[in-house]
Amino acid sequence: MFENLSDKLDVLFKKLRGQGVMTEDNIKEALREVRLVLLEADVNFKVVKDFVEKVRERSVGTQVLQSLSPGQQVIKIVQEELVTLMGGGEDNSLDLAAKPPVALMMVGLQGSGKTTTCGKLARLLKGQRRRPLLVPADVYRPAAIEQLKTLGRQLSIETFESQSDQDPVDICREALRYATLNGFDTVILDTAGRHQIDEFLMNELVRIKDAVDPREILFVADAMTGQEAVNVASGFNERLDVTGVVLTKLDGDAKGGAALSIRAVTGKPVKFVGLGEKLDALEVFYPDRLVSRILGMGDILTLVEKAQATFDAKETERLQEKFKKNQFDLEDFKNQLQQIKKMGSLESILGMIPGVGKAMKQMQGAQPSERELKRIEAIIDSMTPCERANHGIINGSRRLRIAKGSGTTVQEVNQLLKRFTEAQKVMKQLQKMGPKGLMRGMKGMGKGMFPF
Repeated sequence: MFENLSDKLDVLFKKLRGQGVMTEDNIKEALREVRLVLLEADVNFKVVKDFVEKVRERSVGTQVLQSLSPGQQVIKIVQEELVTLMGGGEDNSLDLAAKPPVALMMVGLQGSGKTTTCGKLARLLKGQRRRPLLVPADVYRPAAIEQLKTLGRQLSIETFESQSDQDPVDICREALRYATLNGFDTVILDTAGRHQIDEFLMNELVRIKDAVDPREILFVADAMTGQEAVNVASGFNERLDVTGVVLTKLDGDAKGGAALSIRAVTGKPVKFVGLGEKLDALEVFYPDRLVSRILGMGDILTLVEKAQATFDAKETERLQEKFKKNQFDLEDFKNQLQQIKKMGSLESILGMIPGVGKAMKQMQGAQPSERELKRIEAIIDSMTPCERANHGIINGSRRLRIAKGSGTTVQEVNQLLKRFTEAQKVMKQLQKMGPKGLMRGMKGMGKGMFPF
């Protein structure tokens, strides 16, 4: 979503780094470019005005103008103010400390991804050892109730029984009573949405709020709708006093202005962001981490957390030993590819490694694609266990058989085997170089270092 914004800020920051001396005129010109970049990204114009003024006030101080690297100081100020703009330093965690069951009320317009977000949030809370109950209270949208039930079955999370001819207020009230009697500690209410705000919708949501007294009212906003999402959020907040925002579809190709504006305009923290269609694609929102991604500085903390949640510790130790003994084979490689895919798209993963995402973009097509990964898995699946364990035995006739079995060409099989051999050599070298060498190697990754 922030690719265009990242590119333009990167160009601007290169200019600033090249400035040996900064004057108030230099800073004024730089801030004019910052203003244009943010406005082009569809950030609310009042938010842009306040942001630029805060950066200006801090940038024209003596500490910046007389520092050894004033350009770097201005960049640091822009980074810090972006974090503040998006709620840095605030507590954006869910308030779950009340006596159970705790009611979480999800509100938003139709099409914002509200029902799917209910499922994602339930999955997240289940992973934190909570026992959530999903409550379908949208009786107007066709199949809304069945959609939430389907999500509940996929996640092995119970969904409260409701019918489309029931009053949504009664559904929520009865669900809360059911949760109390059956030991659920969290109740997630999926309320109705509309294509636009109307009085009937708001009155119903206010009635639900009064009936169940939810601990959290989360407004689910589609980040792809730009400034309209900010306007709608303000409308919901005026009537319901929402406690937080969930931004969905942050993996899309919109400009990203809503994500940068919504907290400043509503005064409410962004608590979660949706980064894909899969039910595990919901992340706790950390302003500093998102700003690091926007500015091309990576996001190692999130990458480490994703890896810890995905990779088995014992399996990781086993693979490290195989690396040391140069015994890492194609079966191990396929298993690792499958684990990496669980962490998200390759593009998002590479973007979290400082310097790598930007380097891959500059290599014009050097980064691997999801389609290539599927092709690699098909090739490896067409091999025998012996061939996966020792790819050196794969001769011409075997390559032909593997190509036919995987729907690929002999050239593609050759290419995989060649790159896997090269990757083995590189990993062996990096193992000797230690952690610093590993990071240098990652930053220098090119097409030839990937076995795909």
